[in-house]
Amino acid sequence: MATGIELLVAAALCLACPPMNDTLPEGLILLNEDGSAITEMPIDVEVANAGLDADAPVETLETLRNKREKLRNMKEWMNGQHLRIATLEDYPLSYTEILENGTRIGRGVSFQVIDFLQEKFNFTYEVVVPQDNIIGSTMDLDRSLIEMVNNSQVDLAAAFIPLLSEQRTFVFYSSTILDEGEWIMVMRRPRESAGGSGLLAPFEFWVWILIFVSLLAVGPIIYMLIIIRNRLTGDAVQQPYSLGHCAWFVYGALMKQGSTLSPIADSTRLLFATWWIFITILTSFYTANLTAFLTLSKFTLPYNTVNDILTKNKHFVSMRGGGVEYAMRTANESLSMLNRMIQNNYAVFTEASNDTYNLQNYVERNGYVFVRDRPAISIMLYRDYLFRKSVSADDEKIHCPFAMAKEPFLRKKRTFAYPIGSNLSELFDPELLNLVESGIIKHLSARELPSAEICPQDLGSTERQLRNGDLMMTYYIMLTGFATALAVFTTEVLFRYINGRREANKWARHGIGRTPNGQSVKPSRWLRGLRHLQSGGDKQLLGKSTHGENVTPPPPYQSIFNYHAGGEQQQLRYGKRHGLVLGGNGQQGTGVRRLINGRDYIVFRNSNGQSQLVPTRSPSAALFQYTYTE
Repeated sequence: MATGIELLVAAALCLACPPMNDTLPEGLILLNEDGSAITEMPIDVEVANAGLDADAPVETLETLRNKREKLRNMKEWMNGQHLRIATLEDYPLSYTEILENGTRIGRGVSFQVIDFLQEKFNFTYEVVVPQDNIIGSTMDLDRSLIEMVNNSQVDLAAAFIPLLSEQRTFVFYSSTILDEGEWIMVMRRPRESAGGSGLLAPFEFWVWILIFVSLLAVGPIIYMLIIIRNRLTGDAVQQPYSLGHCAWFVYGALMKQGSTLSPIADSTRLLFATWWIFITILTSFYTANLTAFLTLSKFTLPYNTVNDILTKNKHFVSMRGGGVEYAMRTANESLSMLNRMIQNNYAVFTEASNDTYNLQNYVERNGYVFVRDRPAISIMLYRDYLFRKSVSADDEKIHCPFAMAKEPFLRKKRTFAYPIGSNLSELFDPELLNLVESGIIKHLSARELPSAEICPQDLGSTERQLRNGDLMMTYYIMLTGFATALAVFTTEVLFRYINGRREANKWARHGIGRTPNGQSVKPSRWLRGLRHLQSGGDKQLLGKSTHGENVTPPPPYQSIFNYHAGGEQQQLRYGKRHGLVLGGNGQQGTGVRRLINGRDYIVFRNSNGQSQLVPTRSPSAALFQYTYTE
């Protein structure tokens, strides 16, 4: 409530207000209480024609009157008429039941609409079904619904019939579209998501491609920049790293490993630091996204679109004589590219109208994909969910063994059908349009379903445990790494064997390692390596003293050339005692003299077949003697 001061202020302000305008807008037509006009109309306009367009054709009112008169006559004619109505077994949109007296009655959304029309136009009807539960097409017309309508055996086809191009030559579709039918794929729910391996999920495909390209390119780029810097600056302190070192630095940084490279130049340090910063940010994003994916990942199905069915050659099943089959067999329809799958027996069309049987027989047992329109699929999964929940009340995976794809397999508008030349559409279509625009058709289609989504793709379980499927990429990486290491090891062994044979042949061509009779006694490096592993190794480092070790030295250098009386027998006894054969067959020669790389050697053959070289030049002889005596 306003106070006294506020009222005084309002009165003072009203004194300055302009006077109120009581004049009415120009051209306004005033009416009396009885509805008669007060204002005089212009000379060329009549009150009865006020509001009509001056350019409107003269026959407009006459056409409207004729149309209204025709509808009135049709309503009078329809009153008390008996119609024959054909339908299909397509639960829940249209289906039939047979009463105890043998009378077939129609059920479903279609006949709820028919009952509404019956109440409005006061007619009676009987329900008939075709011999085969199929819609019918040019190549499949016998015993079909379209054949009955085309032959005027029925007055109306009360079913949600998809608008297909071939059928337009046989029937007249209703001008009112009942709904846009969506055929959905339902399949067995996979245990793991089909979105890919868990290790690759944090980044999309092109991110991985760019990371791989950067991993290959950054190493050579750093190497080239270091070379260019050294050549331009002439810096001798910063040694240029090799290409292999740069490449391993890039790879080691990606694996969060350290590096032995320690650049001194500031520009080189910035290059290394830039790559480290990039890898740090990249690995942080990867770790965070991987954690989110493995805990709250979005579940995806292996078959979501028609292209998935086509590219993977997946077996699927649909209703015989339904919209999916004719859309595949007709050349100018959206599913015509699947026609070859029919020829290759990947597409199955079942004649069973029981959706539960088709779900259990084809999907649950054989792993097929079942394609059905959305109302039928939704009700079928809901009833299966209620049954399984009564068996097990806790496990969601038991409640929902099936999953429904998000993307429709086929979209088609659906209507009623009339015989060609029938005028029932002019009477029924306006009423059907009112039902569609008011949402009654849509409400009737989903009336038996709950408001919540039944068995969605992602069950929404917050307690998600990691499965083998999430770690499959880890196993693949391990197997690939071990296989690569095995291949490299085999290559190393092969090249070692080839190089050993080549070296042995080269030494044999120069005469080294041969016995006095010309036979080669020097084994290859491959065999020497094996013998070294078996014997534990009998080699020693150069310059290492043999004192304190159980190593049998060769004979003293002086005794090799001692040819005095009895010296040969003493030499032979010494050689045999120490495992060294100094010549053979009692000959005076104590070995084979060979010229190796311009130097003279005496070649002895040990008892195990190995050759022993003793230099004959004084400096080499002194070193040889020093090695085994000092």
